[in-house]
Amino acid sequence: MHDHDPLANRSATAVRRSPARMAAGAGAALVVVLAAVWGVATRDEPAARATTAGDHGSGRGEAADVPAPQGAADLPEGREPTPFDTQYPAVGRLDKGLLKAVQEAARDAREDGIEFRVTSGWRSREHQQRLLNEAVRRYGSAEEARRFVNTPDKSAHVSGRAVDIGPTDADDWLIRHGDDYGLCQVYNNEMWHFELLTAPGGACPAPLTDAAG
Repeated sequence: MHDHDPLANRSATAVRRSPARMAAGAGAALVVVLAAVWGVATRDEPAARATTAGDHGSGRGEAADVPAPQGAADLPEGREPTPFDTQYPAVGRLDKGLLKAVQEAARDAREDGIEFRVTSGWRSREHQQRLLNEAVRRYGSAEEARRFVNTPDKSAHVSGRAVDIGPTDADDWLIRHGDDYGLCQVYNNEMWHFELLTAPGGACPAPLTDAAG
């Protein structure tokens, strides 16, 4: 079901956040416009992530994100949904706790003029296997490919426990404030990949250097 009014009920977390971070007005409106322009300009950004992306496995294993063919990850063609577009399987099939945390963070980020987009979320096993097969062809061996793409059995995307957020300003906001919601950056070389790894207000584990780390 598509949430048409995600700002109707702001989370209690927003009340606890610094008033300086919640300032709205003309400055915030300008940021919204710039963020929208950035989103259009970087729509193909996932393709550039292929050489460093990570698809976190179960526990905190290796893996990574190689960009999917358009539409293969159950995302709408030609646009990236918000965390409230649950009619798309990539969003609607995320772990319920993870989805709730991302939606709460998205509401609060909008107070700062930041718009979250889901660049990758839940993936089918078949889609994950295609990504792995493509990585083997790209990197020349299964061993090298596993530095970037996990198997369907271990992928946190397949289990719905990982979400990739864009654009870059949203990633930066979530890296700074994600622990307020229990959301943590998993890899230093993947600013877009988040998982629910702590309780709201808790301490996130230190990010791994990369998917092999």
